[in-house]
Amino acid sequence: MKNSPVGKSWGACLDRKRFSSLKLSADSLAVVQALGFEFMTPIQAETIPLLLDGKDVIGQSETGSGKTAAFTLPILERILIDQKRSNRKIQAMILCPTRELCAQVTREVRKLGRKKIGLQVLELAGGSPVGPQARLLEQGVHWVVGTPGRVLDHLQRQNLDLSFVRTVVLDEADRMLEMGFQEEMEAILGALPEERQTVLFSATFPKGIERMSSRFQKAAEMIKIQPDAAAETPQNQAVEQVLYEMESLEDKPEILLQILAKDQPESAIVFCNQKATTFEVERDLNRLARESGGGKEAISCAVLNGDLEQRERDLVMAKFRNQSIRILIATDVAARGIDVADLDLVINYDLPQKPEVYTHRIGRTGRAGKKGKAISLILSREKNKPWVQESIVNGAQVEPFKKGKPESFTLAAKMDTLLIFEGRKNKMRPGDILGALTGEAGGLKGTDIGKIEIHDFYAYVAVAKTVSSLALERLQNGRIKGKKVRVERPNR
Repeated sequence: MKNSPVGKSWGACLDRKRFSSLKLSADSLAVVQALGFEFMTPIQAETIPLLLDGKDVIGQSETGSGKTAAFTLPILERILIDQKRSNRKIQAMILCPTRELCAQVTREVRKLGRKKIGLQVLELAGGSPVGPQARLLEQGVHWVVGTPGRVLDHLQRQNLDLSFVRTVVLDEADRMLEMGFQEEMEAILGALPEERQTVLFSATFPKGIERMSSRFQKAAEMIKIQPDAAAETPQNQAVEQVLYEMESLEDKPEILLQILAKDQPESAIVFCNQKATTFEVERDLNRLARESGGGKEAISCAVLNGDLEQRERDLVMAKFRNQSIRILIATDVAARGIDVADLDLVINYDLPQKPEVYTHRIGRTGRAGKKGKAISLILSREKNKPWVQESIVNGAQVEPFKKGKPESFTLAAKMDTLLIFEGRKNKMRPGDILGALTGEAGGLKGTDIGKIEIHDFYAYVAVAKTVSSLALERLQNGRIKGKKVRVERPNR
């Protein structure tokens, strides 16, 4: 195994690491440019050339460092597209620890591969029925993104033909080992062709990763992006860290509302350590907002945790991305894989047990050169932990907490979400929905329409709250692509 560490020299050579310097197709470079990406992150600059050369790689870097694009762009260069459905073969497989990360990676693959005409990408994760996934596999796909459990399930049912896979990526491999997926991962890797490219991306490098690499990789190149190198990037410099210290747990709900009322973020994630706490925080926020005179809809918040069914989690995340929900109250497991542009604020309602979890949480804000803010609520007794002193206390601005109701505020959402029961597999496109809403039959202004998300069998569209009832009525009484379509305003 070769070791190619990247250290503090990265910042000095940033101007020489442009995407345009890579041996990518014109289509891929055009997509990268259209997405506004000019410079590569350290992990991208070090791994993409190796992956383009077909080498096995272990990439160790912090979450949020651009790993998805690092493995997606090289795979896109190798995927062969045959427009005949009968000739579609699975050529690439990405394994992820959670459903949420699968969904995020699938979106990124489709976004980066949008000029690859005919590319079929399928998400295979639990929480969704096996039957529809099996039917889509039978029709043929080029690329699979899945969790180890569901992928192995399809493999054992003989729904998966892996004999044409040329590249397999284990994304957040350390996390999959932590979650107990070692047997599933090894069974899947053992079912793949001997001649393939095997890629491991991981935030840490435990012994289990080393053993898996020795067994399943060939002359793997080790790329390790040091934390101090990552800290030199604009992303981590842009996060302002603030600390609120208190003596009692009972003070937390009140101070949380004060923080939200003071900052009034357009979007924020509140992290809790336990599922039960997320429900308590949601209840307390709504109660305190009403008691402060804010009314029934003074605060737009929702819970994301493992107790929610997959369709509920998909809906909550869609609403959060399209600004129909402003405050997301989440556990770490449920929030893994969340990637929301322009996230204003991260709040550690509960302090995590490990420093790497803290780094992972606050790394969700201050991305792409934008300013971000991370606030931690900490009990006095928690300050004695060495990593808390080093990672939070010494680097954060300390704010006093004073009891009392916050000043007048509004944290209501400006958008509403409509659910359309037609999706990508029904040939539904964003332009079809936009046209139905803003055309002669819909009559709405383009400025009233927000983000449109197309999934396999359904779609979400955000519309301004002021016209959401009218938009719902127009879609229910009208047609999209010339046909009647079921449309609802989902409650959760």
